[in-house]
Amino acid sequence: MDDLRDKYLGRITAAPDEATLEAVRLEAVGKKGEIALKMRELGRMTPEERQQVGPSLNALKDEINSAIAARKAGLEDAALDERLRDEWLDVTLPVRARRSGTIHPVSQVTEEVTAIFADMGFGVAEGPQVETDWYNFDALNIPGHHPARAEMDTFYMARAEGDDRPPNVLRTHTSPVQIRTMEAVGAPVRVICPGRVYRADYDQTHTPMFHQVEGMAIDRDISMANLKWCLEEFCRAFFEVDGIELRFRASHFPFTEPSAEVDIRCSWEGGTLKLGQGDDWLEILGSGMMHPKVLAAGGIDPDRWQGFAFGMGIDRIAMLKYGIPDLRAFFDSDLRWLRHYGFGALQMPMRHAG
Repeated sequence: MDDLRDKYLGRITAAPDEATLEAVRLEAVGKKGEIALKMRELGRMTPEERQQVGPSLNALKDEINSAIAARKAGLEDAALDERLRDEWLDVTLPVRARRSGTIHPVSQVTEEVTAIFADMGFGVAEGPQVETDWYNFDALNIPGHHPARAEMDTFYMARAEGDDRPPNVLRTHTSPVQIRTMEAVGAPVRVICPGRVYRADYDQTHTPMFHQVEGMAIDRDISMANLKWCLEEFCRAFFEVDGIELRFRASHFPFTEPSAEVDIRCSWEGGTLKLGQGDDWLEILGSGMMHPKVLAAGGIDPDRWQGFAFGMGIDRIAMLKYGIPDLRAFFDSDLRWLRHYGFGALQMPMRHAG
């Protein structure tokens, strides 16, 4: 036993690598190893001899296995140390120049719009993008036969079999947030509601998902004059043009009465859009005085309160301000486009409203 122990412990200690160590293991304690063969001889011994030799062989086998495991761990640690020395990197060395990320025009313009209206006392309200039929249509005085409720214009959600309730929709505007805000806050209130909206449309100026910002102000003596001043101040600050001129055209929206489309004076001379000059007009948003039925749906008494509302496309005014020709490019994730039209983290090219 002592000879076997000395023989194999010495070879284990001297093994230079794991392959050599595995060969020693097979030779010592493998199925055909020297100690395994010794253990097979127990069957030919007397009971007294087995009682004496068996425990000694088991103890020798355990000792050799423990020595092999310890040597293997040592070899692995040594290999790791060598690898760490070879792969060592001085992290204090200068790194390669890398491009910094940019802020998407939609995010930039949303921040600009929020800052301008904040100067005029407007808070920010948000709501779910999957809305009920009631919040998206009924509460906004949109009748059941209105074209906006057709499946060719609106994304309806699937219903469980046997569910007779009206299906939920991907909101087609952020106006449902106005209803939810009226329910939660009451009057007076002054908020804008920016966010994603969805409509079944796709071309150079329309995409199935785009961004809107809508606003409302409700108080005792709100009038169209307040609406006009508010929108003029916003356009003057956002487009950074002092000589902004707006034109209000009578229109019809189910949720406002009276309603008005808002155009901005512009010039297309030389193929370049210039705001505040020229003889052309460009439609930029819709607005009007809130319909009494909409106020009532939000839990506000239309005999005591009145207000105005407006809505515009964030993507659209971003295209106008920054000369972006195609709305679809906003959502293509083209890094070249993002680097060209993106903004730095601290870049805020805007002036606050007066």
